[in-house]
Amino acid sequence: MQDAIRITRNFTLNAGIRYDLQTFEPGPLVSNPLYPASGKVPTDMNNFSPRIGFAYSIGEKHPTVIRGGGGLFYMPIPAMYASQVATDNGIQQSSLFLNLMVPAQAALFPSYPSPLVDCPPGTLICNLPKSLAGLVTTDISAFAPNFQTPYTEQANLTVQHQFGDSIVATVSYAYVRGVHEIRSLDVNLPPPTVVDYPVYNSTGSVFLGMYSVDSFTTWQTTPSVTCPYPPCISALQRPNPQLGAINSYQSDASSIYNGLTVSVKHQMSHGMYFQVGYTLAKAMDDGPDALVVGRSGNVQNSYATSLEWGPSVNDQRNRFVAAWVAEPKFHFGQGTLNTLANNWKFSSIVTAGSGRPVNATVAGDPNGDGDFYNDRLPGYTRNAFIGPDYFSTDMRITRTIRCGEHMVWNLVAESFNVFNRTNSRVQISDDGFYNSAGEFVAYTTSVKGTVYPGEFLMNSQFLTPTNAYAPRQVQFSLRLSF
Repeated sequence: MQDAIRITRNFTLNAGIRYDLQTFEPGPLVSNPLYPASGKVPTDMNNFSPRIGFAYSIGEKHPTVIRGGGGLFYMPIPAMYASQVATDNGIQQSSLFLNLMVPAQAALFPSYPSPLVDCPPGTLICNLPKSLAGLVTTDISAFAPNFQTPYTEQANLTVQHQFGDSIVATVSYAYVRGVHEIRSLDVNLPPPTVVDYPVYNSTGSVFLGMYSVDSFTTWQTTPSVTCPYPPCISALQRPNPQLGAINSYQSDASSIYNGLTVSVKHQMSHGMYFQVGYTLAKAMDDGPDALVVGRSGNVQNSYATSLEWGPSVNDQRNRFVAAWVAEPKFHFGQGTLNTLANNWKFSSIVTAGSGRPVNATVAGDPNGDGDFYNDRLPGYTRNAFIGPDYFSTDMRITRTIRCGEHMVWNLVAESFNVFNRTNSRVQISDDGFYNSAGEFVAYTTSVKGTVYPGEFLMNSQFLTPTNAYAPRQVQFSLRLSF
């Protein structure tokens, strides 16, 4: 429902309310007795979102216009979540993972040509050997019992003034706060304990100090079959040992965006148009990871989610954009010169921006939670580093040729990144194949007489660009309008 109210000839008010209801048809839902919250899809019935906006004009010939508004905006829940809950219920499938870094598991790893499991032909159910049965895990994906539909609180205020007949200046402010945003947490983890590991350079030759890690695993200090040379990092002991990771889709993440934009626009006059704008913005959140399904999310410590607060992945503090269009008009005495010199259009866009955040991820799962995507360099918050800045110029040239009264040809030449500037990218991966801030290695190491079951290897080059945005591209096109 929406209504527009014209209070005075200079003041207009818009008010309304919207109701959102989302339902799913994910197919048969089965709840796992080991985790009753599984196999259920939420239906939020109270999603009412009021909205209001206004416009107020001051002056007549060259007016100043003030516009503003605010309201709630609910976001649809991606259907892949409901699909994952229907299939990943811990009953239909299970998995086996052998870590070659653990001596006991390495001994169970099959060697060619011996198979891991030898099943007779035609067998419908093939049981694992007893030596492997204890290593089988069953993961579950489920919505949290208190799951709520995500929404944003949005507000904006714009002041616009016209100078002369063709120049308009605008100052605008935007505020967006995300509430109940989605992120995935593994809720089948024991409380972490703080352990210390030594840190070395990338070659392991220079000792750099000690780092503390909130670890979900413990150390074994006595010799055994699984740990012949202690200390060793023990296997993860989950509160519910019959289940593996329980990927709970929580709606407790949040975000805040504040942006101030100043722009000047010259409306098309005498064959010339341009617009220049600058935005100063800041985007912060605590790690929403929508569209992460089938595995635990990117939160490093499920018991300390407040530590995830930091710059958003799309945070860009400074951004400058300038655009112009020129259609020159010439008047020569000869018709041929007029035909050749006119009907050209030149346009360009220049974009410049400061660097975006980079997350210092570490390969090797140092906190031992079984999630290889969420480990960061100890001592640094999420997205603690800033990548390279960005600058690019795009240009277009258009030539219009008229053939009679009903046919027009447009010849277009375009170039993106016309100056071929190298816009570098720092691409940090979670597995260390491309680049990472460091690596955790579960090798026994000794520092000043104390033995540790693992160590960090720092990568001093992890902020070195490993990729780049598109180079200069040129394309031509021909269009016929009739």
